[in-house]
Amino acid sequence: MKFVSWNVNGFRAVLGKGFDEAFIAQDADFFCLQETKMQPGQAEYDPPGYEDFWHSAERKGYSGTAVFARHQPLKVEFGIGGTHFDEGRVMTLEYPDFFLVNAYVPNAQPELARLPYRMDFEDAMRGHLVALDRQKPVVYCGDLNVAHQEIDLKYPRQNRGQPGFSDEEREKMTRLLASGFTDSFRHLYPDRAEAYTWWSYRSNARASNAGWRIDYFIVSDRIADRIREAGIQNQVFGSDHCPVTLEIDI
Repeated sequence: MKFVSWNVNGFRAVLGKGFDEAFIAQDADFFCLQETKMQPGQAEYDPPGYEDFWHSAERKGYSGTAVFARHQPLKVEFGIGGTHFDEGRVMTLEYPDFFLVNAYVPNAQPELARLPYRMDFEDAMRGHLVALDRQKPVVYCGDLNVAHQEIDLKYPRQNRGQPGFSDEEREKMTRLLASGFTDSFRHLYPDRAEAYTWWSYRSNARASNAGWRIDYFIVSDRIADRIREAGIQNQVFGSDHCPVTLEIDI
């Protein structure tokens, strides 16, 4: 199966920037979106052969997630066990052999103003994933808003302690992986540098590849050996993020 995850930074905007061409070219079984920034009915996109599922924030023009799936799920759950529902950040799709969790993890904000909320979210998400993993394997994807290791961003020394590269956020990722999960990209490419998924709109960062790897596919340890490919589609434009992909036998 092939999975794609992409923070589109506004679905209505990206529709006018080649989204359809990118969607068709990926030919994925599952296409997960983050930061859709829209309410139901504000845009239409109906690719043949896919079911679509949307989770919008209560606040208009903010956050939001969506999944286009070729396979009808057994169940779709929004939020994390009844919590973290209002910002449209988490969707869990259950299938006979696995769970798919699509997430837009909250940014800690300048001066780490929202770090306490972020820490609460991380703990809730880890508990959610561990509970799911007890039942069947998990594929967890999205904009996780953290560069885990120094290799995952261009300027680690200058960004130490900043949102997305604070010790607290990095430690939460370490704890998640230690709880029975594998970073699919690093599983295949442990030493690959300058492999980024997000670039600031400032200072021509994308042209100089001064980026961060903050978009992930994380899978249960017991299916890590089934990963066939984990890609970063940095040739695809339309957002400040690029799509990431996972091909796995599941």
